[in-house]
Amino acid sequence: MRYFDCVIIGAGAAGLMCAATAGQRGRRVLVVDHANKVGKKILMSGGGRCNFTNQWVEPSNFLSANPHFCISALKRFSQYDFLSLVDKHQLAYHEKTLGQLFCDNRAKDILNILLAECDAGEVTIETRCEVQRITQLPPTDTTTHPDEAEIDTARFELQTALGPVRCQSLVVATGGPSIPTLGASGFGYDLARQFGLRVTELQASLVPFTLKGERLALAQSLAGVALPVSISCNNQTFKEALLFTHKGLSGPAVLQVSNYWHPGEAVQINFLPDHDLRACLREWQQAGEKSELKTLLSRLLPKRFVLAWLVFPALQALAVKPVAQLSHTDIDALVSMFQCWACVPAGTEGYKTAEVTRGGVCTDQISSKTFETKSVTGLYFIGEVLDVTGWLGGFNFQWAWSSGWCAGQYV
Repeated sequence: MRYFDCVIIGAGAAGLMCAATAGQRGRRVLVVDHANKVGKKILMSGGGRCNFTNQWVEPSNFLSANPHFCISALKRFSQYDFLSLVDKHQLAYHEKTLGQLFCDNRAKDILNILLAECDAGEVTIETRCEVQRITQLPPTDTTTHPDEAEIDTARFELQTALGPVRCQSLVVATGGPSIPTLGASGFGYDLARQFGLRVTELQASLVPFTLKGERLALAQSLAGVALPVSISCNNQTFKEALLFTHKGLSGPAVLQVSNYWHPGEAVQINFLPDHDLRACLREWQQAGEKSELKTLLSRLLPKRFVLAWLVFPALQALAVKPVAQLSHTDIDALVSMFQCWACVPAGTEGYKTAEVTRGGVCTDQISSKTFETKSVTGLYFIGEVLDVTGWLGGFNFQWAWSSGWCAGQYV
C-alpha cells in the first residue's frame, strides 16, 4: 500500500499548480491522470501558444451562482503572481488584444514551467492511471501494516490502474467534459455526487453557435468571412470579431457571449459597432451621393457580407436603390438589419468544441479560502470542475492558477 500526504486527480493546469505548491511545502504529492500525457488543454490552447492569463483580471470576468466565491483566490494569487513565476523561468511572452498574454514560442513552455515547479517539490506524476474507486476511510481505520503509522492518518483510499493508494488530502482537479477528444469527462462531478455534493446545471460554454434554416444557409454562404461586431445577450455586451462558419456563428465575440446565452434566447448583433448607420445614410444623402446602397455599404463592411445581407427579403429592393431615394422606412429597416440584428441560435456545437463547461460543483459547499469541502474533511475541488467559469482571454487559466495555488497551501 502506497501512502501520500496528498493525491491530486487531474494533471491539468489547476492540478499541476496545486501539486507544485503543496510539494514545495514539503508535502508528499502524487498526481494521477488517465490520459497518456499531462497538460493536454494547455498544449492546444491559444492556437498552440497558450493564452495563459490576462492583464486585467477582475471577479466580474467570471460567472458563478455565487459571484463572490472567486474573489479571495484571485486576490491571493493574482495574474501578477503568475507573471512573477513566468519571469522567474524567463519565459518570453507578449500581449495581444484586450490584455491577453500569450507565449512567444509555444504552449509547451508554460507546461514546462509547471513541471519544473513540480520537480522542485519532488511531486510524483503518473499518467495512464485511471482511478477506479475512491473510499472514504473511517477516522479509526486500522491498517494491516501497523509499522506504517502514517497510513493510519489516511482519510481516503484510491483503487487505481497502478494499484491502491492512500492519502490524507484528496484534490479533484479533473475539469469538465469540454473537448472530450483530449480525454475530458464528467468524472469530477460523479465524485462530487458520491460525497453528497451538489452539482449545478452544466452547459458547454465559450462555444460556437449553430443555426438552422435560412439563417444557416446565409452563414454557409459567408463561411470564412470575419468582421468586428458588438454582440449582446442578457445584459452583457462584447465587442470582438465574429466569424461565419458552415455550422453558424463563431469567433471571439460569439464565444464570449455564449457564456451568458441559454437555449431559446436571442442574441443581438451590431455589425457596425464603430458607426451610426443612420447618421452615415443621412450624410450620404446630404452629400448627394448617387452610388447604389450596396456600393456605399461596402466602404464600411466586407463586400461579400453586404451583398449577402441585402438578399434578405426585407432589403432586396434596396440593394440597387440610390441612397438619395431611401425613405425613413427604408433607413429603419437597414438600421435594424445591420445594427440590431436579432438571432436565435438553434444551439451550440456542444462539448466537442467548447473551451469550458459552465456550471459545476456548487461553491456553497466549498471553502473559498482553502477549497476544502465543508462536509468532507480532506476533500478539495479546484479549477474548472467548480461552478466558476471565466471569459475567453486567459481568465480560465488564471482561475486554475489561483485556485490551485490556494488549495496547495492547505492540502
